[in-house]
Amino acid sequence: MADLADLGESELINRLRRFAKRGQFNDDAALLSPDQHLLRVVSTDALVEGVHFSSSTTPGFSVGWRSGSANLSDLAAMGCLEAEGVTVALAAPGHTSIDWLEEVYEGLADLLQRHGCELLGGDCTRAPVVMLAITAIGKVAADAVIRRESGQPGDRLVVSGAHGLSNLGLRLLQNPSDISLQQLSEPLRKAAIKAHQFPVPRFDAVAALHRSRPEAAPWRVAGTDSSDGLRRSLELLGNACGHQPLLNEPFALTEGCCLNSCLDGGEDFELVLALEASWAEKFVAQLPGAQCIGWLGENPGPPCWANNKKPLPIGKGYEHFAKL
Repeated sequence: MADLADLGESELINRLRRFAKRGQFNDDAALLSPDQHLLRVVSTDALVEGVHFSSSTTPGFSVGWRSGSANLSDLAAMGCLEAEGVTVALAAPGHTSIDWLEEVYEGLADLLQRHGCELLGGDCTRAPVVMLAITAIGKVAADAVIRRESGQPGDRLVVSGAHGLSNLGLRLLQNPSDISLQQLSEPLRKAAIKAHQFPVPRFDAVAALHRSRPEAAPWRVAGTDSSDGLRRSLELLGNACGHQPLLNEPFALTEGCCLNSCLDGGEDFELVLALEASWAEKFVAQLPGAQCIGWLGENPGPPCWANNKKPLPIGKGYEHFAKL
């Protein structure tokens, strides 16, 4: 009998689709329609001790911040300009420190306050390890939603910022005596650790999308966030719209990061978008750090290099059920 490790996250989601409304599992969050002009966006994510964070790399304040940011990032990936509120289901062993838990909630509260979002409530229960399961709620105009399936041939692939920085920060925290890492500049080391411990949901990138939208252009934006890695985001985008992501070689890499770290490091929480060419150009000019990394081809297929159609280096994004 197959288990989750054999199946993998993608096939698990495919099998669970039949229990939900058609199309409901296709994006970063679910859409509810209270009226014809407004959509509610709902995202649920869980952070588990030993899987998503550890005491050696993530202090309590950062655990709370990161758990909230992961959910708010999904709202931004659907086109929300802000979040309205979150609920938290906390599971923890009985011996968990109250001081540490208060730190976690202080980090979450700080993030929410910065984004005008409220803690609405939740639940708590006993468990072998700490887990924070957060549900975030936002809203988006019905004619300004970002959907993965909206990409068309020729659309430019654009990222809201650099990839690999969070993974570099994790490596620095896990290997403090690594001489090669210590040779990196102090500003870069600090930026990398901050990127890992305090990721920022890119609502500012959604605002830049609105500002850079060409006059009279219809709203058609495909996108997702890159929490599980840039490669995984490109696969999700390409599979949903049926067009192969073709990447420029090379595109700009973060200092200190190899290509595989950029593609598969994960937890950068940037937006990965497919936009009409003129819109993409204006968006990149509007948002510091954004860059065009390629375009969508005519036919379906996995991400590859545009100039020779060769596959990307061997690797894969984060897999929740990988065999250990």
